[in-house]
Amino acid sequence: MSYDRSHYDRPHRGGGNRRRYKDDYDAHDRRTRESFESPEQILKNTIIKLGEVDVVQELPRLAKQIREQVPLSVPVISEGIRIAVTEQPYKIPYYAALLRLLHDPTEGENAESSTSSSLGKQVLEDFWKGFQGYLDKLAWRDVRQCIHFFAHLTVAQVISIESMSALLQSFAAVLDEFGVSYGRGRNAALCAIEGLIISGAVMAKSSSSNTTEIIKTVQNYNDSIYSPKLLVQPVMSLFTEHRSLENADEVIDTGLFVLKALDSSEFLEASESFPQPYLDFPDLDPTVSAPFELPAILVPPEVIELDGLATDAGEDAQVKKEDWPQYFFHLFDNETTPDSATPAGFLVRSQILDTIDIFEINRKECARLLLEYPKWCVPGTFKPKPGAPEPEFESGKNWQLESTVIEAILGSLYLLPESTHKTVYHIALITELCKLSPSTVGPAVGKSIRRLYTALGDGFDVENARRFAEWFAVHMSNFGFQWVWKEWSTFCKSYCMSRMLKCSYRLPDLELSEQHPKRTFIRRALEFEIRLSYHDRVLKTLPEPMQNDTTVISDQTPGPAFEYEDPAHPHYDTAQSILSLLRGRSKANEVLSHIESLKTTLESSGTHLHVDNTIRSISIHCLLSIGSRSFSHLLNAIERYLPLLRGLADTDAESKQDILSAVASFWRLNRQMVNIVFDKLMQYQIVDPTDVVGWTFENVGGDAHFSGMRPMSLSAFEWDLLKGALDKANGRVAVARRKVAALRKEHDDSVARVKASVGADVGSIEMDADVKPFKQDDSASENPQLTVALKAFASLTREQKGALARTIEGFVSCLAPSPSAGRQNPYAETVITEQAWETRGTWTADEWNTWETWGWYRHFCRTYSPYLRNYQETLGTVGFAKIEGSTSPAAKLMKKTWGMATGQES
Repeated sequence: MSYDRSHYDRPHRGGGNRRRYKDDYDAHDRRTRESFESPEQILKNTIIKLGEVDVVQELPRLAKQIREQVPLSVPVISEGIRIAVTEQPYKIPYYAALLRLLHDPTEGENAESSTSSSLGKQVLEDFWKGFQGYLDKLAWRDVRQCIHFFAHLTVAQVISIESMSALLQSFAAVLDEFGVSYGRGRNAALCAIEGLIISGAVMAKSSSSNTTEIIKTVQNYNDSIYSPKLLVQPVMSLFTEHRSLENADEVIDTGLFVLKALDSSEFLEASESFPQPYLDFPDLDPTVSAPFELPAILVPPEVIELDGLATDAGEDAQVKKEDWPQYFFHLFDNETTPDSATPAGFLVRSQILDTIDIFEINRKECARLLLEYPKWCVPGTFKPKPGAPEPEFESGKNWQLESTVIEAILGSLYLLPESTHKTVYHIALITELCKLSPSTVGPAVGKSIRRLYTALGDGFDVENARRFAEWFAVHMSNFGFQWVWKEWSTFCKSYCMSRMLKCSYRLPDLELSEQHPKRTFIRRALEFEIRLSYHDRVLKTLPEPMQNDTTVISDQTPGPAFEYEDPAHPHYDTAQSILSLLRGRSKANEVLSHIESLKTTLESSGTHLHVDNTIRSISIHCLLSIGSRSFSHLLNAIERYLPLLRGLADTDAESKQDILSAVASFWRLNRQMVNIVFDKLMQYQIVDPTDVVGWTFENVGGDAHFSGMRPMSLSAFEWDLLKGALDKANGRVAVARRKVAALRKEHDDSVARVKASVGADVGSIEMDADVKPFKQDDSASENPQLTVALKAFASLTREQKGALARTIEGFVSCLAPSPSAGRQNPYAETVITEQAWETRGTWTADEWNTWETWGWYRHFCRTYSPYLRNYQETLGTVGFAKIEGSTSPAAKLMKKTWGMATGQES
């Protein structure tokens, strides 16, 4: 019996009985609700929770409970199994065993009745209806899990080999469709591959099996998508076109390799790769329990919504998101984590990734299930926990669970061009794993960080390097910024000679070029850490050599840099006069009038050559100064003085470039704020996305911002500015398209109502004199709102194409500048050669900056490929005009990368 100590440990304050009665009532109400759970609901929950204690012992008990249920509800049983199969894929073999038990005839049941109405067959018939629903919706993950279930049932002799073979052939047929998208093809191929891996052992023994034909179909499809794979490899190689990597694998390539190996060995290894609990039961007699025949299917086509909108040039304005090949990065050797080129390794990774995908809504539950995953595998697949008994059956694998899980999570995070889920989910999931088992997960995370850090200097993709820096910074912030920076150090001889001397060490990576990927990673990671904490807090966690190196961490706290704050500045008084008006919340027109008077004064002095530029810089600095205290202060300042900003921006491009330069100068110590302010200026249409793109390429210089006449190059900071501008332009077009579609639907509905009201035929209609006959071409003229929306859509589409074209032109200026360009880049053609890559240890900062710029160009092409593909004729003509006809290696590589992204390269 338990007591609420709070009733006894505190003085009596009255009302205690009322509280106790209320608590008792609530508890009684909860018990009442639980006790009135229907028998069907209890049974369904029992099915879903199978295996919480000992799945092998629970199976016969659950089968008996299902048979004894009165009244017996087949849909409830089927729904419970269907939910479990699609949401708990690691349990699928055991649900196949459960259905195998239900397929057995009951005692006293004759052969005729059992073959026509066995409980297992009834459940499977109802389960098939749910599978058909998943297929109709093209819910590919659920479809694939059901394929796993059917494959296990085929091995268990519950489903006929012929019907399972036909099912897999239906998915292979998708790969022969004309113009099949990669996403559709990949999903269909995985259904066929994983279904064959599981059921191939019994299908290979059947004369009606078409295993070889399915493998050949998948192989032919895989060979047709060679070029896109080169663009999404996690390790960037600019001088070779080999798609095989030592430390990464593509999922379809690997699945085919596994299938071919199994096919050549008659699927002998498959039986040791995944649990098959149903094999412990006696073989079914087909004359007593006939196998279930899966109905024939036809995989429905993809649904493409056509809105009829086109650009001024007649191009299709609708954008369809592209799916890309999936390369998974390897962090550990095959002795530590599963070899994905084996049946067991391939399926283990698939199940872990599915679990991560399914439980995105509940990271805590996902972390718990991942750490319990070995209980659903063949004994000996993973090393037992410390103190746990050794497994009776030793599979010889003994992989490390925590390293396997972390590798799978990071492999999903580092998919290109974008990960399957938001970065924050992967980061939070790793954090939860560390909290659940810090002693085992912590070392795996540490090893992963070290392996990724090592990969930075070996061509790790620039976008993945940026994500790595984000993950590292957030993970450090979650655990007190505790990282052993001295690990990346070499101790001096004095330390080795005598421990009596003070430890003196150096960091060898600090001797690398400033723009080496490892140095760049450290700098970015620390910048992210400061955003999550504060400068001095992060500075104290670093060893002394890093604290004193301003190329690692700035010696200044991130904050505003008000250029006119010093009384010695020649424009101090001018700035103070504007600040006084802004702080006094003067009206925008009063501030504008004052600025005009200041401009007249400066012009009359005759000492300033660029009066307009100076006035804009002072005004923007003053406005940002009053908004620098917080984000809300910034928004209030911008919104209050929008007329002032519009007056300063005027209509010419130079004034907008001056505003952007002033923002970058004011927030040069806090580059995150540059991105934020640029976004707000685009949001309020002070500047356009094309202006931001143009400014970015005019002021690029890698991490050495405002670097004078050094070769033009991009870093992650400039890429963030570009991405913000392009996403803004694309987002506006998407919003305008939805608005036009809604107005058209509204207009069409109103016309249909008019036609229906007069009872006329759609083809020939007599209308009142006030109602004109409707024509599709006149839809806009009949609806003023639609006319305005269409004009806005056309304008925003031109802006979108302008931003994309300006981005391509900017990359051309960086990587293949014309001979007459002011800032040449002699390294653009050298860093893309194999000889130069082999000697990258001696590269200078400009060479590494150029290599990084190539990486961002590749990422631009694959990220925005849907838009580039839609407008390829216009963008290709405008963007590559400066290198038209050029035969330089850099120009050829730029065009080749463009061709891969737009589908012109086979």
